[in-house]
Amino acid sequence: MRELVIIGSGPAGYTAAIYAARADLKPLVITSSVEMGGDLMKTTDVDNFPGFAEGVMGPDLMMSMQAQAERFGAELVFDDATSVDLTGPVKKITLGNGDVIESKAVILSMGSQYRHLGLDDEKRLSGFGVSWCATCDGAFFRNRAVAVVGGGDSAMEEATFLTKFADTVYLVHRSDTFRASPAMLARAKADPKITFVTGAAVTGILGADTVAGITLDMADGSTRTLDIDGLFIAIGSDPRTALVASQVKLTETGNVAVDGRTSRTSLDGVFAAGDLIDPTYRQAVVAAGSGAVAAMDAQHFIESRAH
Repeated sequence: MRELVIIGSGPAGYTAAIYAARADLKPLVITSSVEMGGDLMKTTDVDNFPGFAEGVMGPDLMMSMQAQAERFGAELVFDDATSVDLTGPVKKITLGNGDVIESKAVILSMGSQYRHLGLDDEKRLSGFGVSWCATCDGAFFRNRAVAVVGGGDSAMEEATFLTKFADTVYLVHRSDTFRASPAMLARAKADPKITFVTGAAVTGILGADTVAGITLDMADGSTRTLDIDGLFIAIGSDPRTALVASQVKLTETGNVAVDGRTSRTSLDGVFAAGDLIDPTYRQAVVAAGSGAVAAMDAQHFIESRAH
């Protein structure tokens, strides 16, 4: 019987593991077989994580977190949790290899996944001009032309933020109407650096090694090409809740619901952290902080049951 199992290995999962291991809970981290380390494993320079004055490569940051967790005694399993039973006092997690792990407490930190356009070159050029995070990558496009795809508040926020760096920001949306709030939309339309391209669907990404442009199918039947250096996709993201959606309470946005500023879910002994509970900020440093909260909540829970 384990004291604590952590499902997920992004900034939230690894930070939870560091705190839990330091509390001598000997946590087991189920990292995933193919996506260990989370989205930062797919990024290049990370300039906004505290403590790295010159920036740090995303994979290097995650490998450092992993090593730190292991130094304090966390154990890692490079497999996937394929099913869970979290409803009773003994939590049961089944791995891809068939093993069943039992634990007194579980921290869920499976993160979220950005929605993709589904284009052939999207994955190939990810990190080479294709991005899902203006806050992470906007500074690399100083004095360049970029495009943001989307029509909601997140797209308006990304486009407005990118004007700090880029000379030209195209906001591409397949419709003439927007899901964005009136205030966010008005702010974007008032920015002289933002050019709206509506009635346009992105059908291709150009560039051999880095993004050089995109092709658009226009509502009037014509085709258009935009010469850009960066493509930011802001069509939403989905928390990875499939594993637990039938057992824990979810919010209206589809995230795992937690009690106030704690990490406590609707199930006793089950805690959640990171992008799984956060539909708004989706930053590594925020996820890491919530991982620390989850570890401390889990520690208090385990200690309270020991007496």
